[in-house]
Amino acid sequence: MKALVTGATGFVGPRLLRLLDRPTVVSRNPDRARAAIGHLADRIVRWDPMEGPPPPEAFEGVDAVLHLAGESVAEGRWTTAQKARIRDSRVVGTRHLVQGIAQAGAKPAVLVSASAVGYYGDRGDEELSEAASPADDFLARVCVDWEREALAAEKSGVRVVTARTGIVLGAGGGALAKMLTPFKLGGGGPLGNGRQWMPWIHVADLARLYVHAAECQAIRGPMNAVAPNPVRNLEFTKALGRALRRPAFIPAPYFGLRLLFGEFAQVLFASQRVIPRVAVETGFVFQYPELAAALHEILAAAA
Repeated sequence: MKALVTGATGFVGPRLLRLLDRPTVVSRNPDRARAAIGHLADRIVRWDPMEGPPPPEAFEGVDAVLHLAGESVAEGRWTTAQKARIRDSRVVGTRHLVQGIAQAGAKPAVLVSASAVGYYGDRGDEELSEAASPADDFLARVCVDWEREALAAEKSGVRVVTARTGIVLGAGGGALAKMLTPFKLGGGGPLGNGRQWMPWIHVADLARLYVHAAECQAIRGPMNAVAPNPVRNLEFTKALGRALRRPAFIPAPYFGLRLLFGEFAQVLFASQRVIPRVAVETGFVFQYPELAAALHEILAAAA
């Protein structure tokens, strides 16, 4: 499989590139991308997602497009300008990518486009498969529009998979990097009462799942990119505390995090019991299905 990858310099990108055979990368800054991941890519082509479609040569010989690009939702407060960047980087960027696919001489067979479990909103204890309905908050509306733009590639005869991704755990970045310092200092603890469900996935499994989705003809439409065993926030907190051999009992109140993060605090407290039904039913085997083993591997790699 010859793949084109967007967002290749992010947290997940380099792990994905290592699983691919001489992939093509598109990047706003080819020089920076070359310095960071040039040894993992066959070609690096300049593309600014906000300016228009990728150049036609980016799609030459490409069988699959793996689309990871998007502004982080966890960086800074959700000001009006930041929310616009979050939305446009996903919705407009994906629209331009799909326009490029439509204009390509030889079209790829499949587009696997990132989405997020934010699609489901705050759902308490409800078990959420890919068939669950969307919520109606900011992040959910972004995900709905984001997926709609990706699915437009079906008009060009391209199979489309939208990977609704949970909290990505791995060494050297991602959500865990933000948590480690307070936990190592003994100041970690649950968010509120800790009863909210956390859909998580090890970064190695997420990279493998993108490849699985690209290669498995039976997968079409939404695919929950989460581990098969979601945990409550309190359970996650205890597991991380045990792994670090640190106490983890100081609760973080919603009011304090709302002052610190603004509207993004709602995402931190949302409960999403997301199940990867499509992945499991199509034969994907998770390397890290349980949280304790995932945290053990990540912390050992980071040591």
